[in-house]
Amino acid sequence: MEQRILGRTGREVSVVGLGTWQLGADWGEVDEEAALGVLAAAHEAGVTFFDTADVYGDGRSEKLIGRFLAGLAADQRPMVATKMGRRVPQDPHNYTLANFRAWTDRSRANLGVDPLDLVQLHCPPTPVFTTGAVYDALDTLVSEGRIAAYGVSVETCDEALAAIARPGTASVQIILNAFRLKPLEQVLPAAAAAGVGIIARVPLASGLLSGRYTAGTTFPASDHRNFNAHGEAFDVGETFSGVDFGTGVAAAGEFAALLPADTPPAQAALRWVIGQAGVSTVIPGARNAAQARQNAAAATLPPLPDTVLAGVRDLYQRRIAPQVHARW
Repeated sequence: MEQRILGRTGREVSVVGLGTWQLGADWGEVDEEAALGVLAAAHEAGVTFFDTADVYGDGRSEKLIGRFLAGLAADQRPMVATKMGRRVPQDPHNYTLANFRAWTDRSRANLGVDPLDLVQLHCPPTPVFTTGAVYDALDTLVSEGRIAAYGVSVETCDEALAAIARPGTASVQIILNAFRLKPLEQVLPAAAAAGVGIIARVPLASGLLSGRYTAGTTFPASDHRNFNAHGEAFDVGETFSGVDFGTGVAAAGEFAALLPADTPPAQAALRWVIGQAGVSTVIPGARNAAQARQNAAAATLPPLPDTVLAGVRDLYQRRIAPQVHARW
């Protein structure tokens, strides 16, 4: 699989990575055997970047990855990025060096690695992104050898731009997909100019862009697409990219109609992200091994035709932008 440098980490990562939120919680039940099967299938398909967080299943996702890593030779292990900060009340005063040390110690134990490859602030309160003491504390973690590099995961483009301006920020993780085009305007160009990597998350708009859902589709009670459909639990932009479900289903149908014959919509949606200048890696999730292999195969698709790219922009402007563009 094609490899790209992940910003200031200096590490090569596969253009299709693996997001592992679903292996921890909030996407319905995924048992341990299935979760380990997802990790193995992705790895076998050439994925060299796993993304997790300490809050996914309160450490379950990290621990499963740790078990998988333990079975690999050191030179065969993928790069693993984790995130911190969502296990406590979202108060900027909680983002301290003491807490960072405690949180990263826990993640190192869960993953069984030292140092951590990459630690990302996990969509913290907006003031955190402009607080110098926070970046000083992150620099201290690097100097102490607890982490090799740090980045941020953001909700808004303004948050991304604030983090990119800091010299120690190695990467920015941001929602980017055919239903969320705003990062293309300023964030990706600024990141490229600064040498900051871009990790694109929610690339299928919580599954909408796979084309598998209808207006009547329902989700389990433990799935965030049920319990956070209107932002009840966390930022609604994380669920269906902030697009209301009915609009999203209709727009996904239009997206599929744009594609060349026999092109799976989910793979095309991933290929669209890969094709955006400045993207380092895209991190779709997978609930089973077959999905992991299908996601990885998106890297083998040719670039999407210009007609599709133009169609995506038109679709976004007509159906999606009024709901999301000003907000995130």
